[in-house]
Amino acid sequence: METILAGISDAFTLVNIGYIAFGVFMGIMVGAIPGLNGPMAIAVAVPLTYSMTPLAAVAFLIGINKGGTYGGSVSAILLNTPGSPESTSTAFDGYPLVKKGKGLKALKMALYSSVSGDIFSDIVLFTVAAPLAIIALKMGPAEMAAVFAFSLTIVAGLSGNSLLRGLIAAVLGAFLSTVGLDIETAQPRLTMGISNLIEGIPIIPMTIGLLALSEILIQIETTLLGRETDTGRNRIFSKDLPREDRRVSFAEYKSCLRTIVRSALIGTGVGAVPGIGAIVAGFLGYGAAKRASKNPEEFGTGKLEGIAATEAANSAVIGANLIPLLALGIPGSLSAAILIGAFLMHGVDPGPLIFQEHGRLVYGIFAAMFLANWINFAIGNFGLRFFALLVSVPKAIIHPILVIFCIAGAYANGNAMFSVAVMMVFAVVGYFMRKMDFSFATFIIGFALGSTFEQSVRQSVILFKDQPLELFQHPIVLFFTALTVFSLWRIARTKNRIAPVRSPDTTAPDNGS
Repeated sequence: METILAGISDAFTLVNIGYIAFGVFMGIMVGAIPGLNGPMAIAVAVPLTYSMTPLAAVAFLIGINKGGTYGGSVSAILLNTPGSPESTSTAFDGYPLVKKGKGLKALKMALYSSVSGDIFSDIVLFTVAAPLAIIALKMGPAEMAAVFAFSLTIVAGLSGNSLLRGLIAAVLGAFLSTVGLDIETAQPRLTMGISNLIEGIPIIPMTIGLLALSEILIQIETTLLGRETDTGRNRIFSKDLPREDRRVSFAEYKSCLRTIVRSALIGTGVGAVPGIGAIVAGFLGYGAAKRASKNPEEFGTGKLEGIAATEAANSAVIGANLIPLLALGIPGSLSAAILIGAFLMHGVDPGPLIFQEHGRLVYGIFAAMFLANWINFAIGNFGLRFFALLVSVPKAIIHPILVIFCIAGAYANGNAMFSVAVMMVFAVVGYFMRKMDFSFATFIIGFALGSTFEQSVRQSVILFKDQPLELFQHPIVLFFTALTVFSLWRIARTKNRIAPVRSPDTTAPDNGS
């Protein structure tokens, strides 16, 4: 109890509250701009946390994630162009409400349902993560290797439009994580004689290149080729609108409460499974609300319930994504994979031991997450008009600023131009991955899992080298091995299948968020 109270008190210092508020503000601002999203902002912001305490750094990045998820709904509602892929189905009912003169009402319902789903998910995280970590501590290298193998296949199978491409991206990411010193012999491998690769490929410049810079390249190409469509960026709200069209009454929120709870449950369940992501949660929440409605034909015509269903579901994924990260060391999404880099940068290794070695930090993070929800509510409520204006900022101004931030963020990783070069290389890699529809979310998650997976496998080989049949005495290994084989069979059987649900913004990055 003393550790819990100490962690909570750490989160409620003025400095940490300030970092959380700045993170939420930054997340909403970035998420509101079409083509940019929370994971991209997190990747660019990680180097800014070098001088922060571990709690302040993680709280700041989680604030960006929470704000970015809601921010994506701003352009989805105002422009019918999702700021992030998970807000796609928010546009189905949000944009029709704008055309009816109820844009502010739609934005506020998105905010309220987003915060509600987020709070629900965080409560589940607080109650589930520690017990799962206790179970994980009883698992040996063989069990962890089996869990990691299954995680890679499920991430590959549930991310992107092609199961086979998702698997290839995950395996490639895991392969690149082996660059550097061999964990047993300490001999350089795959370094190609480059001394800077002795410690491996730095994850922060890599993610900045894959997420942010490659997306900027795609957007520049779209503009130069004249493919950019008129999204109605100059749309504004009249100050003469009736009061009932500019607010969400308690009765209106209450009428959507059942939908919000249902979507929060869906989002939490989806988020707890590594790799599915907020995109799927948003569509599942919307579809469940439509099926449960007495008037399903009203969905898509400007129904508040449709906005509530999507936003509660995709926001509930955020807290649930941290369940496998903190309990098992497995990132549940792209954002969680980037957070691993922030944890490691501050000397904290995510996984079951984190509750023993950094218990005060963990409960400080829990308190910071809960605090971030209310800060998100406050900033979102009072800054709606400002964030709505962001959609009118020309990309000719946004792109150069973002490129500068990308270069500065990459250089801050070790204060070396080598990191900038890594960023540039992976920006090109990310560009072609987008063009060929390879999931860079699974790539980064595979990279984050790769070294731990390799260590577990090699420890298992040493333990069972002389008596491999002893593996049959480990039911957890057999269970997850069977699941892995089933997943691979399913991937091979459906390798040409294209997922039926796709974001209308094909340049938007995969989530994992």
